[in-house]
Order: sequence, then C-alpha cells, then structure tokens
Amino acid sequence: MSFIVYPAIDMRGGKCVRLLQGDYSQETVYGDSPFEMAKRFAEEGAKWIHMVDLDGAKEGKRVNDEFVLKAANELHAKVQIGGGIRSEHDIDHYLVNGVERVIIGSIAVSDPNFAIEMIRKYGKQIAVGLDAKNGYVATHGWLNTSEVQAVEIGKRLADAGAETFIFTDIATDGMLSGPNLEAVQLMAEQTGKAVIASGGVSQLSDLTSLASFQNKGVAGAIVGKAIYEGRFSVREALNEVTSC
Repeated sequence: MSFIVYPAIDMRGGKCVRLLQGDYSQETVYGDSPFEMAKRFAEEGAKWIHMVDLDGAKEGKRVNDEFVLKAANELHAKVQIGGGIRSEHDIDHYLVNGVERVIIGSIAVSDPNFAIEMIRKYGKQIAVGLDAKNGYVATHGWLNTSEVQAVEIGKRLADAGAETFIFTDIATDGMLSGPNLEAVQLMAEQTGKAVIASGGVSQLSDLTSLASFQNKGVAGAIVGKAIYEGRFSVREALNEVTSC
C-alpha cells in the first residue's frame, strides 16, 4: 500500500476557502477558482484531489458540483468529493460523471442502513468520512455533534464492506498543530481498513510520521492549510512520502 497525499479544496460560494475547526464564521479565502486550484495541484503531480462542498454540507444538497465535475473530467488526477451527499442520486451524479470516489459523512450517522446499502452497491467508490469531536462523530458541516463514537460506527461500516475511511479530528483541523496520530492509528486498528488522516498537518515531518504507519492501515493524508499558507508545496509533500 502506497501512502497518498490528497491536497484539499474546500469550496464555499464558488471560492476556495479554509475554515478554522469547521467554524463557518472563521473563513479564509485562498482562491477564486476551485478548478484552477485543482489544476495547479494536478500540475504539481497530485494523483488525487480531495474536494469538499462546504455549502452542500451545510445545506444538505449539492451546491458546488460544477467545479468538481470539471476537475474530474479535465485533469489527470482522480477526484474524491464530500459534502452535501444525502441520496443515491447524489452519489450516482458524481460517479457517472467522472468522479472516482464519493464520501458519505453525515448520512452514515443519521441513516446507517442507507450507508450500508450504498457501500455494498458501489464498493470501493464509496469512502466513509468520520469527523470526530472528542471522539464523537460531528455531522452536517460539523454543526452538530452526535452521541455516536467514531470508532464504533467505523467498525460497523467496515463489517458492512467499507474499504476506505477519512478520519478528521476537528480539534486539529486548520490549526497547523500536527495530526492526532493516536486517534488515526486507533481508527485503522479498529476497522482493519484503509484510513486517510485529515486535520493538523503543518510540516513535512507530519506526513513522514503518518506514512510510517502505512503498514498498519494509515493510507494517506489530506493536506489543506499548510499548502495554502506556503509551508510546503504539493510537489514537496509528494517527494517527502515517496522517500518513506
């Protein structure tokens, strides 16, 4: 299993933004065109691009999908998308139009039977996004915190056939404070599946630390703010993990 770096593009109002710990009132705009940002990342060598429709996550419907489909069809990089995916129609809309992988998040908590049905139908084209606050899953753009532990729902969906999990520790997201290695490892250990870490990566050594656990199921890292703030480039990140 090779460790994959996923440069992140969070979309709100048709722009590239980053939120601090998922707080919609603490937004920084980093670009006017999600597609141009995706193009830049692909040109630097990214094999995958992680896109999130923040408007969709909040409103419960697809909002910024035009940028996602354009990237999926015009760039030499695979695209995974999360945010605002609440139905099989949403999933199908992306998959038949060139998107490689769709992330289901909030609905995995609110309607686990539906999540299991989609996992069994679409297989590896579905990833489960588990965003945790103090170990409990947060939903709907992180506006609500459930009473379900992330590890428990991860185990249940892994048993149903989920192959890929994206685990975000909200406390570290956008903080450039380093990833929560312990929580990421625990999720990989408990599910026995591939786990992509999200949140907290601030320097190349964070990627090295995560990549050192790839033989235990830590399959990649999503990187956003560190790239936008110029701490390192996508190309430098890819070179770093290639040497691991």
